Amino acid sequence: MNIQIFGKAKSFDTKKAERWFKERGIKFQSVDLVSKGMSGGEFDSVLKAVGEIEKLIDPKAKGQTADLLKYLGSAEEKREKLLEEPSLIAAPIVRNGRQATVGYCPDIWKKWE
Repeated sequence: MNIQIFGKAKSFDTKKAERWFKERGIKFQSVDLVSKGMSGGEFDSVLKAVGEIEKLIDPKAKGQTADLLKYLGSAEEKREKLLEEPSLIAAPIVRNGRQATVGYCPDIWKKWE
């Protein structure tokens, strides 16, 4: 397994995800979404795994840019805005190769073991 956790320092679900993998002795790479963001390739890989861009938008995000996301029409426009403002991406995103989840999803992670 090659686990990456894209999360936010203040996200309770990110901390729970990291703890879930630590308790099972599964090594993971932790990436801070707010400071580091995601590359376009990483984003596209996660998007392909989860299916729709709306799943990647943080429903708790606040501010003008978060409001703007609701009114952008195309998935490409939303993708560009999320890559510009990674704080608007839902956390955690847990990635295992081509597989990925958004949020705290231990039932799915168990199947990866």
